[in-house]
Amino acid sequence: MELSTPAPTTKGPSRWFTGDVWFDVVAAPPAPSRLRVNLVRFAPGARTFWHSHAVGQSLRVTQGVARVGTRDGSVVEVRPGQTLWCPPDEAHWHGAGPDGFMEHLAMWETTDARDGSETTWAEEVSDEEAHR
Repeated sequence: MELSTPAPTTKGPSRWFTGDVWFDVVAAPPAPSRLRVNLVRFAPGARTFWHSHAVGQSLRVTQGVARVGTRDGSVVEVRPGQTLWCPPDEAHWHGAGPDGFMEHLAMWETTDARDGSETTWAEEVSDEEAHR
């Protein structure tokens, strides 16, 4: 067994997020595990940029209401206790609605390369796309 030492809370970088976002690494065990879990907190209106994950991503909302959008224009609201699965390579974004904070667990796996290439980041989500 191996007990991890908590890393400090990190501010989400502006190259991946619009608005104020903070995250804590919950799980990033050594190989051969590929599991990654972050607790992510979004201020009202904050959101990710468009992105996709090579082997998919699960989002478990713990507080507030998440909004998750896809390239076809669909936006789904996810409430505390609900988990949403984003399939492999599906471009999506997620964040808080305009009126409240939101917190979720983001869960995904690395690829065999283990170099961060499991997530492909794209452009910023426009206000129009986020407020559909």
